[in-house]
Amino acid sequence: MTDASPTALPADFAGDLDDRTAAGIAAAVGRRIRSGALAPGTRLPTVRAVARDLRVSPATVSQAWRALAATGAIVARGRAGTFVGEYLPQTPLGRYQRLHSPSDNAFRVDLSRGTPDPALLPDLAAALHALSRDTAPGDLSAHYLGEAVLPELAETLRADWPWPCERLAVLDGALDAVDRLLAAHVRFGDPVIVEDPCFPPFLDLLARLGARPIPVPLDESGFRPEEFARAFDGPAPRAVILQPRANNPTGASLTAIRVRELAAVLDAHPALIIEDDHSAGIAATPLRSLAACFPDRGVYIRSYSKSHGADLRLAVAGGPETLLDPVVERRMLGPGWSSRLLQRILLTMLHDADAGATVARARLEYRRRATALRQALAAHGIVVAAGDGINLWLPVHDENAAMISLAAAGIKVAPGGPFEVGAHPPRDHLRLTLGALEATTDLDWLAAELATATAATPTYRRIRRT
Repeated sequence: MTDASPTALPADFAGDLDDRTAAGIAAAVGRRIRSGALAPGTRLPTVRAVARDLRVSPATVSQAWRALAATGAIVARGRAGTFVGEYLPQTPLGRYQRLHSPSDNAFRVDLSRGTPDPALLPDLAAALHALSRDTAPGDLSAHYLGEAVLPELAETLRADWPWPCERLAVLDGALDAVDRLLAAHVRFGDPVIVEDPCFPPFLDLLARLGARPIPVPLDESGFRPEEFARAFDGPAPRAVILQPRANNPTGASLTAIRVRELAAVLDAHPALIIEDDHSAGIAATPLRSLAACFPDRGVYIRSYSKSHGADLRLAVAGGPETLLDPVVERRMLGPGWSSRLLQRILLTMLHDADAGATVARARLEYRRRATALRQALAAHGIVVAAGDGINLWLPVHDENAAMISLAAAGIKVAPGGPFEVGAHPPRDHLRLTLGALEATTDLDWLAAELATATAATPTYRRIRRT
């Protein structure tokens, strides 16, 4: 291109471009953005102008632009045009925001969301119908001074709880429970042990409190015991946050042996244990609870979002009064309680045979999808560690290059960077969610594209945002 206007790409762009596919164009623009040849805020030429100069179709350039937008490299601002994105903004985005960057929906397959398949959830309408049929009208009337936890629900939960805990609290999802526990019991500067990789919102919550995350690497059975023990060598950690099964993103689950090894370390240290069982119901692995080993300082959180419906916004925390009573008391100054109507809907589903069968089918289906995708990847020479739940943790040569390659093929994935806590992870990863895989998904095509992306050669030095 010879146009020297502010909207022009570098003059050597067309001449240096060997690969004029959507992926090749996206990779070439990405290289220039990373090198600084295209500075943040630079306005790019129109799709038609680029297509004309490169002698390709506008659809090819549009596909390349979508791929770059999916990684945040460029930003469309309507009629104002398309601009180079700010890779290092003055106010860094939270990890959770970076995980779910805005982009259009023009993807053939979206594996980025981390959410369950809506088609595998129990029928909420059936639960509402059964509730209205079987409940006396007065039982559904709202009042301010009733029990925060529906007594019938508490009775059902206690029959299946990992240990006979002192207190149960119903909260608005697992993340709400973790947030309130940290706010009540962790102070500025407190060290907190976390999994590495870790669910990004946990790290955002710790950052807002000014607490210091202490990352401990995982293997397929959870925290590695030796590194877990070393985490206690410095200032005493105030708390430990973990996912006992179906770790998001790796799928790792605690074994009975690993629980004993970790409990042996914790015996000598008074850290709180916050255990987020976010995939209860749809995880195939039996629960092995570390919190249950320490009933005086452990809280186990069971979420019903992935198994029964995200919009129920319900999770239950169980543990000692000393840890949960401050949470319950502080909550009375705000929302007060989680809707008893929603609690009754959950109770109805927990006792309904059809709902139970639906959750069981979902558990088997997610396992089938994970196995099928692993086998398809293995056929292309890609080995993914076995795990549980709805996510796969895919190792790649370069995260950004892989995301651009996949976006150009119409596949959206989640970046691995927001999950990583340590400064120098051994290699890059992507998180893939099984919720979007359907019977009609061409797994051979998908695996081939993923295999190509895993081997994508880095064309620039990646800048990791922390």
